[in-house]
Amino acid sequence: MENRVVITGMGAITPIGNTVDEFWKNAKDGKLGIDNFQSLNMDEVGIKVSAEIKNLDVTKFLDKKECRRLDKFTQYALIASMEAIENASVDLEKIDKDRFSVIVGSGVGGFNTQEKEFLTLHKKGPKRVATLYIPMMIINATAANIAIKFGARGMCTSVVTACATGTNNIGDAYRHIKHGYADIVLAGGSEACVTPMGVAGFASLRALSTSEDPKKASTPFDKDRNGFVLGEGAGILVMESLDHAQKRGANILAEVVAYGVSCDAYHITSPHSDGMCAAKAIEDAIKEAKIDKTDISYINAHGTSTYYNDLYETRAIKNVFEDYAKNIPISSTKSMIGHLLGAAGAVESIACIKSLQDDFIHPTIGYTQSEEELDLDYVPNKGRKENLKYVLNNSLGFGGHNACLIFKKWE
Repeated sequence: MENRVVITGMGAITPIGNTVDEFWKNAKDGKLGIDNFQSLNMDEVGIKVSAEIKNLDVTKFLDKKECRRLDKFTQYALIASMEAIENASVDLEKIDKDRFSVIVGSGVGGFNTQEKEFLTLHKKGPKRVATLYIPMMIINATAANIAIKFGARGMCTSVVTACATGTNNIGDAYRHIKHGYADIVLAGGSEACVTPMGVAGFASLRALSTSEDPKKASTPFDKDRNGFVLGEGAGILVMESLDHAQKRGANILAEVVAYGVSCDAYHITSPHSDGMCAAKAIEDAIKEAKIDKTDISYINAHGTSTYYNDLYETRAIKNVFEDYAKNIPISSTKSMIGHLLGAAGAVESIACIKSLQDDFIHPTIGYTQSEEELDLDYVPNKGRKENLKYVLNNSLGFGGHNACLIFKKWE
């Protein structure tokens, strides 16, 4: 027997809000979370802006030992997990912790720790490298520390698929519960790589926006888009089997009904130009959900604001939905929060779930001018009320990783 899978809690740390409610309020209002660097100077590589976390005092959530021993990306994941568990009203003394799993990843892991300790190595020698360097920077530190925090003794793993990481972790959690391996899973992604090496690396790829105006830096689907803005944050979901959630009287926020994945098998950074493999992931999800293509009432796009990603994703959507594509509202959360890499799909899943709850689609801000192929409804600059039942979340990662989730309104 296959289980139905529901969402019962959420936690978020984002450039426009450090709780789910704050994030969603600001997303609905089209608030820009992109600004000039708070502490970096990356003028040498021509990058002026980023989407950093603001006004977050981690000492309110983590003790001094945790703050000292955990990289920033793990701190974000823990804090978002704490909100998610509280939001879901999970009584940790009353659940079977052997059937409580954690599936949380990151795109690049502990960049802050890596850079700090590399400098220590070169300036002071190998004996001065921190004792906890390895466990602080490895990507599975997120999942491991969350499991330790809450006593989750089920499967504990970290999917790493670049920009599709958050979506793949949630998708794998969906399948883990659907096929009976767990009752409850904490799933999502976390990232904190607004660092000199993070910015320099993406700048070398010519992937980042060189705009000096934060309002014009992340403009998905706009004719003048010129690259993505590096962001940071975390998104965590509490996912449960429907039976488990109902037995404990949980407040159900939405249902996950499908997960589609594919690989372009084409290029390490560029999506395939025809969008066919991304389209296959969408089509497989629609098939698993047992719905018609016309049942999709909103798409939260990957929408990075890079020239080829936005074009090829639009082609993928057109390949699937054909003429109906022009009837589907599409928006990009990245227009407000930049690209959170491994956390992007998880935070965007939260946006999808809140959209279903409120029957509201947040805007793609910064949109001023269309171009010939990018002619769909990108919900420019102003959000809108819309009756929603099924929403699709797309993620496309370096390496050709395509992942999408379909969420259904809980009725």
